[in-house]
Amino acid sequence: MARARRPAPASWLELSVEVDLEAVEAVSEILGRVAPGGTSVEPGFELVDEGLSARVDPARPAVIRAYMPARDPAVADQASAAVEQALDHLRAFDLRPIGPVTTRLVDEADWAEAWKRHFPVTRIGRRIVIQPSWRRHRAAADEVVLALDPGMAFGTGLHPTTRLCLEALESVADRSAIGGARVLDVGCGSGILSIAAVRLGAATALGLDIDPIAIEATLANATRNRLGPRVTARPGSLPSGEPRFDLVLANLIASVLVGLAPGLAAELPPGGILVASGIFRDREAVVREAFEAAGLTVTGRRASEDWVALEARRAGGDHASGPRLTAQAAG
Repeated sequence: MARARRPAPASWLELSVEVDLEAVEAVSEILGRVAPGGTSVEPGFELVDEGLSARVDPARPAVIRAYMPARDPAVADQASAAVEQALDHLRAFDLRPIGPVTTRLVDEADWAEAWKRHFPVTRIGRRIVIQPSWRRHRAAADEVVLALDPGMAFGTGLHPTTRLCLEALESVADRSAIGGARVLDVGCGSGILSIAAVRLGAATALGLDIDPIAIEATLANATRNRLGPRVTARPGSLPSGEPRFDLVLANLIASVLVGLAPGLAAELPPGGILVASGIFRDREAVVREAFEAAGLTVTGRRASEDWVALEARRAGGDHASGPRLTAQAAG
């Protein structure tokens, strides 16, 4: 086992072990011998309820974590070795699979900022680049750069549902169907979709969200991207009370999309475009049915992992005005 680097002041040594669920209690007891603060258990899980909840999957391993002061590297190494030795004794019984001990140093000062490491500069589609506000990026001539600080609002571009929406927006722009458009972003979150739409050529975008934190994040990100006058946001949901929009974006969940289907359609003129995401694969048929009942014709589909995005047009417009959104992402 590799020795940990010499710690900075106020550091903790994290010990983690991946184990079968039936071995959790025994392994937790072993880790608890060196961790005065106790241990935590992260069971293996699968997403349910349209991705909003999780259910423990007994077939997947759990991860047990424990933390101990790392002021003295020698003491930390001895503790790690003692844990590994005790686990070897447990493995000798060949009861359930137990992985190796993994160690890493965590500085107390880093914990508040540690989440930022998970948001690198990210390219989506051919041209869209997500640049977290704390990262540097030199943009190429053809890139559409979105500078974002997700803060506490959903929508960083990393989740498959957001990626699918951005790819769909780029496809709409490639068909010259976004230039000068008025856009409505229902459930705007961080404002990423509104900002992307305007960057891709839309004239204006209005974000609606029932969470005041999302409104603050959208307005701040619009200012950060120097789009304040063109990207606006306010608390609320449908109906918007505004004249009809050329393009409506809705990165929600299937049950909400089903309930809002008539309202989404009402925000569009004949031929107007809806891009909807946040749909679990097993709920796609229900969403399609609700869209069709509301007078929306599904014209395209994208999928990634367990998620689906649909593009639809309100009946009465020219359905042959551009190629359909037919790309299938790996998932």
